[in-house]
Amino acid sequence: MMTLQEISDRLEIQQLMIDYSSAIDQRDYDRLDEVFTPDAYIDYRAMGGIDGRYPEVKAWLKPALGAFPHYYHMVGNMAITITGDTASARTICFNPMEVKLADKTQVMFLGLWYVDKFVRTPKGWRICERVEQSCYAHNVPSGVRVTE
Repeated sequence: MMTLQEISDRLEIQQLMIDYSSAIDQRDYDRLDEVFTPDAYIDYRAMGGIDGRYPEVKAWLKPALGAFPHYYHMVGNMAITITGDTASARTICFNPMEVKLADKTQVMFLGLWYVDKFVRTPKGWRICERVEQSCYAHNVPSGVRVTE
């Protein structure tokens, strides 16, 4: 049976995942400061992105995602393990993205997992490491960089 603290920690980590998705989908990248630790390691290479420390990756997000008119991240099936003031999770993400083509737009569908490490800070739980793992990419136009 979970303690009230364990339940609270799980809910806070789940909300953190929603906060991440909302910040990205609303293109409000400064809100990510409340999601990641300042020195977090982020690896988006599995889906065609970059890897590095949070400040570098944050600066990359706006121009990289600017190429996509519309998208969203739906997260679920979070498998969370909490050990004191650290935690880890594996979370499914479904990510449809609209792509501009020469004469039309097209929607591609990406399936991935976020493999995260968390740390409890004085301001609450934060992601200190995020690694994307690719599951599938469907309807990706040629020339769009997404690796499988």
